[in-house]
Amino acid sequence: MFADEARFGRIAEPKRCWSPPHIRPIVPKQLIREYEYVYGAFSPLDGVADTLILPNMFSQTMNLFLKEIGQRHQDEYILMIVDGASNHRANQLNIPDNIQLLILPPYSPELNPSENIWDEIREKWFKNCVFKDLSAVEQRLINALRFYETHPEIVRSITSWKWITDAIY
Repeated sequence: MFADEARFGRIAEPKRCWSPPHIRPIVPKQLIREYEYVYGAFSPLDGVADTLILPNMFSQTMNLFLKEIGQRHQDEYILMIVDGASNHRANQLNIPDNIQLLILPPYSPELNPSENIWDEIREKWFKNCVFKDLSAVEQRLINALRFYETHPEIVRSITSWKWITDAIY
């Protein structure tokens, strides 16, 4: 599984969108610095997606995420590939017995297909949206994450890069 975190919040940057010819679309913009963090682990082989919405990106929340993944897949051994974020390398991590972390080289987000999942969620679920409060952001995230967790074929199509599948088969 490839794992990563992403920040979603109330800052809305206008993005390109469709409009009828000769009509300029009106797109709202918002600059409120409130965020939620999504922790996600994605399997390129079968499209399994496991996600949690947590308040920050500290070692304690990474421990919650690892514990949850370990419990959800207690009969499996998981090689979890992560980037070099400080919360992935912290001495305080309690890594379950059925999970092994493999850290990617520094400054290489292009090696982690989780990044493409976050781009997909931002494009399909958050483009040109403003939210009245953080709970509205969280509700939109819940809907998006449930969609991807119940559509493994989409997760697989986004994360099954050739070099990954070639390395496994």
